[in-house]
Amino acid sequence: MRTRQRGLSLLAVLVGGAVLILGAVLAMKILPAYFEFYNAKKLIIQIANERHNNPVDVRKSFDLKAGINDVHSIQSKDLDITKEGGVLVIAFAYRKEVPLFGNLGVYMDFAASAGPGAARD
Repeated sequence: MRTRQRGLSLLAVLVGGAVLILGAVLAMKILPAYFEFYNAKKLIIQIANERHNNPVDVRKSFDLKAGINDVHSIQSKDLDITKEGGVLVIAFAYRKEVPLFGNLGVYMDFAASAGPGAARD
């Protein structure tokens, strides 16, 4: 009795490898934008918990900490600082464009806010 062979064909291995490589390239290009957003979000939460009294102090603190936390897409002038109930609320929103290859790219919109009463994103 003959048994049927089992395994992958060469074509299946090549197609599977191409899909894995494409996924890895996309992840390597897109993930840094998400890491930067989460660093910026963590930074404004940290600054909001410091309970600064005025926007100037918040902006100075952000400028000092942004370089350390590898946040380059937003600057202190991009922060939206409001006062709610006597407490400062810090927010930001920005769009990041990530070119993939050729004329194909991805636009990602990020927004976060921090402070008492702020909607946590």
